[in-house]
Amino acid sequence: MSPNIEINVEFINALDAITSEDWQTLNPSACPFLHYDFFNALEKSQSASIESGWQPHHLLASANDELIAFMPMYLKSHSWGEYVFDWDWAEAFKHYDIPYYPKLVATIPFTPVSSNKLLTKQLHISTLFEPLITHCQQQELSSWHILYCEQIKTPLPEDVYERNTVQFHWFNRDYKSFGDYLNTFTSRKRRNTRKERLTIPQQGIEVRELKGHQISPKDLAFFYLTYQLTYLKRGHQPHLTIKFFEQVIATLSDNVLLLIASDQEEDVACALFFYDDEQLYGRYWGCTKQVNNLHFELCYYRGIEFCIQNNLKSFTPGTQGEHKIQRGFEPILTYSYHWIKHPGFKDAIKDFCQREQAQMRIYQEECRQLLPFKKKD
Repeated sequence: MSPNIEINVEFINALDAITSEDWQTLNPSACPFLHYDFFNALEKSQSASIESGWQPHHLLASANDELIAFMPMYLKSHSWGEYVFDWDWAEAFKHYDIPYYPKLVATIPFTPVSSNKLLTKQLHISTLFEPLITHCQQQELSSWHILYCEQIKTPLPEDVYERNTVQFHWFNRDYKSFGDYLNTFTSRKRRNTRKERLTIPQQGIEVRELKGHQISPKDLAFFYLTYQLTYLKRGHQPHLTIKFFEQVIATLSDNVLLLIASDQEEDVACALFFYDDEQLYGRYWGCTKQVNNLHFELCYYRGIEFCIQNNLKSFTPGTQGEHKIQRGFEPILTYSYHWIKHPGFKDAIKDFCQREQAQMRIYQEECRQLLPFKKKD
C-alpha cells in the first residue's frame, strides 16, 4: 500500500458490524479458528462477552472508504484463556495500586494457535502499532498485546517487546502409515510406543471417529460433560458454553473431528479436534473414567494417524506438555508482542522479555535433545 494513503482505524464492539463476505475478502487463511463463523459462535454463545471478561473490541482499518484489515481484539478484565502469561505483570501493577485491567488483547479467545492475527492483504501488522498506542492512551487502557501471531522480522520500536513460548508440534514427512512414522524412532522408543498403544485394546477400549456432521446431540452432550469435568477438576469454570460447540459443529462441520472412547459400550473419554486442508489442531480432552494411556492414544497417536491418512502437513496438539516430546512432537517457538503504557514499568518488562527469550531458546534446544528420532549421520 502506498505510504501516502491515509489509513483510518476504528474499533467495534460486536462482530455484527462486519459481514461474513467482507471478512472472507480479507482472510486468505483456511484455519478454522480464523473463520467468521468461529468468532460469531464465540459472541452469539456469550463465551466471549463483557460478562466473561472478553469484551469484543475488534480493530477495523479502512482506506478510501474501503475495508482493508480486521484484527480480532478484546478488552480484558483478567488474563484467563490467553496462555501467554502476564499474571506477574498484573501483580506488580497491583502492588503499586496501578490498574492493569482493562487491557487490549489481539488473539483468538481460549485458542493458543499461531496465525496471522491481522486479516489483510495490504497492511503489515507493525503499521497498526501507533494507532493501538494512541487508542490505549485515549481509552485509559494499560497495554496492548498481540498473542500467538507470526514472527515480526522487521526491527521493533523501542517500546514494543517480543515474547516467546515453546509449543510441541508434529510434522508429517510424507509418512505412509503410523508404522512408517515409528520407523524413524530409535528401537527403544519405537518398542515403548508400540507397547503403550497395545494397552488400549488390551483394556477392552474401543474408539470411534466422528466428523462434524456425524456428531449427534448425545455425542456432543457427552463431550461437553467431559469438557466441564476437565475444568472443574482444576477448580475453574469452563470457558466455552454448550451453545458455542453446538453452533461451531453446525457451521464448521467440515472442520471438526471428535474421538470417543468406550469401555464395554460405555463412553468414558473423548478428544475434540479442528482441522483444515493442512493442519490438525488438538483442542479439548476429557474423561469420566481413568484408563491407562488413553489420553496419549486419543490426543496424540490417533491424531497422528489422522494426519497421515489425510495427508495433513502438521499437528498442533495444544499448549505446553513435555510428555509430547517422546512421542515425536518437536519444540517450536511461538511469538507475541506487547506494549505497556506506564513508563515506570517499561524497563523492567523489557528486561523480563529479553531474559525470557533467551531462556526459551535454551529450553527449546534442550527439548530437541530428547526427541525419540534416530540420529542422522
